[in-house]
Amino acid sequence: MSSPSRSVLGEFLRARRARLDHTDLGLPAGTGRRRTPGLRREELAALAGVSIDYYIRLEQGRETNPSAEVLRQLARALRLDAEATDHLFALADRTSGRGPRLRSRSEVRPGILQLLETLRPCPAYVRNRTNDILASNPEGLALLAGIGEWPADRRNTTRHTFLHPAARTLYPDWARAAAATVAQLRTAVGADPDDPALAALAAELAEASPEFAELWRRHDVRRRHTDRKTFLHPDVGEIAFRYESLDVGPEGQRLAIYQTTPGTRDHERMRLLSLASR
Repeated sequence: MSSPSRSVLGEFLRARRARLDHTDLGLPAGTGRRRTPGLRREELAALAGVSIDYYIRLEQGRETNPSAEVLRQLARALRLDAEATDHLFALADRTSGRGPRLRSRSEVRPGILQLLETLRPCPAYVRNRTNDILASNPEGLALLAGIGEWPADRRNTTRHTFLHPAARTLYPDWARAAAATVAQLRTAVGADPDDPALAALAAELAEASPEFAELWRRHDVRRRHTDRKTFLHPDVGEIAFRYESLDVGPEGQRLAIYQTTPGTRDHERMRLLSLASR
């Protein structure tokens, strides 16, 4: 039986192959009716300059050590962007054993805990690779309406997006927020496809949410470091933030910070959110 890391590499290749259309790539229709969407294995192998047998072994997890050149050719054939290409290389490193397994730590450094208080009234929290909230200032929990009602070990931003009813109205464009959090979680797979916590979270959400299951199958990836985020908060109304995500540890811990510009309506509503969180 293939290990999870081998399976994930094959799943990624199959998912991205299924999203390509032979007509868009200038390929002939070929013979016979296409039973599944996307490119055939032999078509992608030809585009990448590898044998069909070798490519099949990659998808099946029987080939575990593709070279950097083969990976670059596959990325080009699959039309991967820079983030998806990095993800492909990360999966290959873990499949071959080249990449070290990263352990997630639940302890947050004292200096980061102090920073959470210093950042107030800006909402801020620390997450691990699987989006569990490890620490937060009061405003950070208040911003994610309803998440504070859950036990500490259930507070996960992806779980909140899909399973907490308040999230459906908290995000004006819920579909975009949902796709972004799944893509970020998929990116985490590249760091450690064998992470049991990540596998358990994905299994839980896939069973509970058909929308999550559909997005998970797409294998989209995204590293989010800065963005504009708007919330329709039930207590203070609409607030638009400048969002920053900073790496604060080698174990995948990230500090999320939501900022507003002083003197604006958004800033005043953020202050109201801070008062409500006390």
